Amino acid sequence: MSNPFILVFYFIFITSPLVTSAQFNVLSYGANPDGRTDCTKAFLTAWTQACASTRPAIISVPPGRFLVSKLLFQGPCKNNAVLLSVDGSTLVAPSDYWATGNAQNWLIFEYVDGVTISGGILDGQGMSLWSCKASGKKCPTGATSLGFSNSNNIAIIGLTSMNSQMFNIDINGCHNVKLEGVRVSSSGNSPNTDGIHVQLSSGVTILDSRIGTGDDCISIGPGATNLWIENVLCGPGHGISIGSLGKDLQEAGVQNVTVKTAKFTGTQNGLRIKSWGRPSNGFARNILFQHATMIDVKNPIVIDQNYCPHNKNCPGQVSGVQISGVTYQDIHGTSATEVAVRFDCSKKTPCTGIKMEDIRLTYRNQPADASCNNADGRTSGFVQPSSCLS
Repeated sequence: MSNPFILVFYFIFITSPLVTSAQFNVLSYGANPDGRTDCTKAFLTAWTQACASTRPAIISVPPGRFLVSKLLFQGPCKNNAVLLSVDGSTLVAPSDYWATGNAQNWLIFEYVDGVTISGGILDGQGMSLWSCKASGKKCPTGATSLGFSNSNNIAIIGLTSMNSQMFNIDINGCHNVKLEGVRVSSSGNSPNTDGIHVQLSSGVTILDSRIGTGDDCISIGPGATNLWIENVLCGPGHGISIGSLGKDLQEAGVQNVTVKTAKFTGTQNGLRIKSWGRPSNGFARNILFQHATMIDVKNPIVIDQNYCPHNKNCPGQVSGVQISGVTYQDIHGTSATEVAVRFDCSKKTPCTGIKMEDIRLTYRNQPADASCNNADGRTSGFVQPSSCLS
């Protein structure tokens, strides 16, 4: 599942002596790696120069801590090969959460093609905002640490995101994206700090990543198609979730998603699909969950089509989201609750085409239980808990 564009960028533009990349070091534009000097202007100037280059460009960020406020890296650029090299350095958000808390994104790339981020740490300094939210005080919503919007041929390699105010990484409206070796580190009680969120995007690959956070390790929103997720460690967090879907009446569907070789440790959920309990034309189909290990997971396998947070705008309604063609293959481990498999599907649009093969989930060293509502499918091989599919 390697991204062909990224291979071309790395082996031709970076390693080949035949191609000379334009070099832009943020120190040349006034950046100071002391963690206290505002380097926002220096980074934006380096980006402007790199984006205007007609040759492949490298923005170098040397070792140190660089304080930056909101950064908008906007295209289109005159080249389609910009490397932001952050190896050994840390970008630090302002400690005052009001500085970026209403900005939606801390670092955001828009309308770019062929951008690679290599290495580095993003420190969103979100702890004080989490405390503010927990106290019930008036607080800003919080900023996503890194976002890509309406962009193509993107690579995020070896990046660490820690203490994000909100989502850590958001991929929205993009095509051909690879995330590899990503690390996410946030407290298990940090609110809305999804590790990686993907929506309205296609051809997204997530490989060899370790995610610990207070919300979904990976969340897959409406309009996500052709996703490949492999070798991901999740915990703490709320698992890998498709959804929530069906928030809007007219909504793009999710299809062709593979989640392979994932491990969940102490998470709220393992493999989850959820939709709002209200009318929608959305759907989720052709989903494969394969080779997953659960360790003390509260809800290892769950489909919840009656999602209705705070019982607002949905009580008494049923989900219109059609869930079909979902396969669970080689899922094993331990559940922290008695019911390890829960399919709570819509009365209006029941789940269809669910397949379960080689499932072994236990609760306190005994076979776990399963619960099904409006779910149709079949099983093969050894399946524990015993199937309740109709």
